[in-house]
Amino acid sequence: MKPLRALLCGAASAALAAAGLTALVAGQASGATTGAAGLGSRWYAAAPYLMPLDNNPPDTSAIMDATGLKAFQLAFVLAPNGGGCSPTWGGTAPVSSDTAVAAVIGSIRAKGGDVSVSVGGYGGTKLGQNCSDAASTAAAYQQVITKYQLKAIDFDLEEPEYENTAAISHEIGAAKILQQNNPGLYVSVTTAGTADGTGWFGKQMLNEAKTQGFVPDNFSIMPFDGGFSGAAAQTSALTNFNSVLQSTFGWSAATAYAHEGFSGMNGRSDSGEYFSQADFQAVLDYATSHGMARFTFWSLNRDRQCTPPDNNGTTSGVCSSVPQAAWDFAKYSVKFAGATPPDSPPPSSPPPSSPGGGTCTVTAWSSGAVYTQGNEVSHNGHKWKAKWWTQNEEPGTTGEWGVWQDEGTC
Repeated sequence: MKPLRALLCGAASAALAAAGLTALVAGQASGATTGAAGLGSRWYAAAPYLMPLDNNPPDTSAIMDATGLKAFQLAFVLAPNGGGCSPTWGGTAPVSSDTAVAAVIGSIRAKGGDVSVSVGGYGGTKLGQNCSDAASTAAAYQQVITKYQLKAIDFDLEEPEYENTAAISHEIGAAKILQQNNPGLYVSVTTAGTADGTGWFGKQMLNEAKTQGFVPDNFSIMPFDGGFSGAAAQTSALTNFNSVLQSTFGWSAATAYAHEGFSGMNGRSDSGEYFSQADFQAVLDYATSHGMARFTFWSLNRDRQCTPPDNNGTTSGVCSSVPQAAWDFAKYSVKFAGATPPDSPPPSSPPPSSPGGGTCTVTAWSSGAVYTQGNEVSHNGHKWKAKWWTQNEEPGTTGEWGVWQDEGTC
């Protein structure tokens, strides 16, 4: 997906690696039955993305207990960084010798859940780029399906791969082969979102699917990192994407919605857009009322509150940069799947605004005032100190390299 989705270091945490072999034995034993049965497609459609080896992986059992979530979208399978046509996690960890991700899957299945695996993502080298044709690309992905007994797979087709015509032909062809060779396999295709639904490369990908006669369970767009502002902009893009699906495949609006999915980004996006819990609820209402096929987000690694909650106006791969209770956003996936999330404490409130200083003992910041090094002001419930001369630079909006030093809450 987008830049934060490319933070693939390829190394599991020490605890996860240490637990790998033990959990793998128990997990595969329990997972063999659960994996064979799988979950209903609605759960695979609701599975949020999770990086199991990087970005401070959260405890999947804790998420399941707190939210009722049953399905996880594990990311990302790529080609080896050194070249070749064999599947790896993040370009560095071969699937063939993996025990760490297998342990995570075993733990999830032991609690009655299951996983889908996402291939591709933003950045990195994709198997469709390295493998010589659709058949060899499919053979590489079949290794992943077989090893983890998968009932679902996601093709995340975006930059830079979706600009490569041959690579997209390989990926779409591989998806079609896997669909044929694995009866009942849930297949989603995810691509970039734009205001008019998806961009030129996304439309070319859809045309390739039409040419090859391939129809997945859904085509999903990611309406973020493209100048989106809240739910209204996202639902507008989904409406426009529906029209794109209609015109490409000759579907009715209802049929197009039944093959359409949403993949959001919780909290602050890479480009500084903000998507709150209220935005997720609004898009969820749109998705369910229009009979859409998928509702997911990037990512569970980010579905927890930063310290401070706004993360000083920056985007993180391990927290959302908005006030929230842990796993707030996962609960919208649970609702889409048709389940009722367990009760939890209400989300945290943002710091109170203090236009007149509030409980701070220093003067409130003013856009027209001139400040010099050492001057202190109050703004949005925090106390700030100027590092150098400034005027009309709002505290908290320019990150750690800005003029204002955050001295904490008042």
